[in-house]
Amino acid sequence: MGDRGVCVVFGVGPGLGAAAARRFAESGWTVAVVARTRAKVDAFAAEVGGHGFVADATDLESVQQALSEVRAALGPVHTLVWNVGGGVFGDFDQVGLEALDLALDTNTRALFAAAKAVVPDMRALGGGNLLITGATASLRGKPFTTAFAAGKAAQRSLAQSLARQLWPAGIHVALVIVDGMVDLPTTRARMPDKGDEAFVSPEGYADTLVFLAGQDRRAWTFELEVRPHVEAW
Repeated sequence: MGDRGVCVVFGVGPGLGAAAARRFAESGWTVAVVARTRAKVDAFAAEVGGHGFVADATDLESVQQALSEVRAALGPVHTLVWNVGGGVFGDFDQVGLEALDLALDTNTRALFAAAKAVVPDMRALGGGNLLITGATASLRGKPFTTAFAAGKAAQRSLAQSLARQLWPAGIHVALVIVDGMVDLPTTRARMPDKGDEAFVSPEGYADTLVFLAGQDRRAWTFELEVRPHVEAW
């Protein structure tokens, strides 16, 4: 068990989520990883020396049940990394209401449910972190992000409301806007002509989260953006 407290990484995959779980474990946290399939969470939990739990972000009861299981097994949650954000890309003529529902369910409604589950622990502990992976789409909509941008914008608004209420209680709510293609085998395969510097580093993102979790309360950050230095913005 890590002595820094319990950190839950919700939405663990081979890129950002795995890097975050690995870095928090290396930094002395007790790490719980959450994803939709048992095989995936068990593999990532074994990799980082953590604990695996299963939930589907489109099912709010599933989200809260998984966090209840984390608390029962490991103790109160001090830090939640919310790395969930489903989306279907396409313009208004290409996407339907189900795409909008998915974006709002995974990015906003499930985050709301997760916060309801963990904030009481953080209040009782006298502090904590709610660290949310956002996207540039939250700042401006484009035709191909019609549904996704709406979900991410709602997520950003929710995060801001939570921060303004919870900061005085010592709970650091922060939004990390990821701008660029994440360095994954799938993105590399789609862009074989791109070099290393064109992709967002999962390890660099994870370092940012650990930095936010350890910030001085008198100099907290609410929102920051991470992107490759060659990214156009």
